[in-house]
Amino acid sequence: MAVTTNYGWSTPDNTALVKDGASAIRTLGSSVDTTVKALSPGTTAGDIDYYTSSTAKSRIGIGTSGQVLTVSGGVPAWSTLSAGGYTVISSGSLSGTSVNITSIPSTYIDLVLYIENRTHNTTGGSAAIRVNNDSSTIYKNALTYGNDSAITADQTIIRSGGDAPTSGSQSMEMIRFYLYADTGIQKVMDINAFTSGASIRNNLAIYCTTTAISQLNIVAEGGRTLTGGTYILYGVK
Repeated sequence: MAVTTNYGWSTPDNTALVKDGASAIRTLGSSVDTTVKALSPGTTAGDIDYYTSSTAKSRIGIGTSGQVLTVSGGVPAWSTLSAGGYTVISSGSLSGTSVNITSIPSTYIDLVLYIENRTHNTTGGSAAIRVNNDSSTIYKNALTYGNDSAITADQTIIRSGGDAPTSGSQSMEMIRFYLYADTGIQKVMDINAFTSGASIRNNLAIYCTTTAISQLNIVAEGGRTLTGGTYILYGVK
């Protein structure tokens, strides 16, 4: 019995004596029907067909409103984009002497860290950020306070918001890390913060190395501990 080249449909040989033409036609027609359906596997409005091999197809159902078509594992997939291209990498509560955000992926352009309503076990102490848990004198901070003048100094840490209370804090600190995975430039951070008591701080900080950022550490200064507040780290496309 002969078969077709691409899909292996059964056909009579040139020398074959066809005894039951209707049966032969039904067999061939069934094969054609099965193959054509496999080439168009969609079943519902909005389905998209795609090849899983050179001759086989599958379907992906329609996504939901606002989703975009991306690729996952080498095949099409629907994905929901975060507003403004922001994707949550890590989030949690502030407690202990430090909060360590590790294994930061290198697949984004910038990082944005939000710290909200930070409190300490004793009054005082800035929010302190270390990069890659590096406590050497490798940071530079240009600090501008709402009621003070600019200060420039080498530091062993990046200082964000002002002193925190033991409770009842109303504060927001935002630190943006530009081109954090680029190993051709030193790492620049832009910091904007307000804390209880109408303290406003704007910082420009530099991590003076071209090493990519893969870890961030929120540290309590002066022997204090973090007792409250939350953080969210976003990756920005």
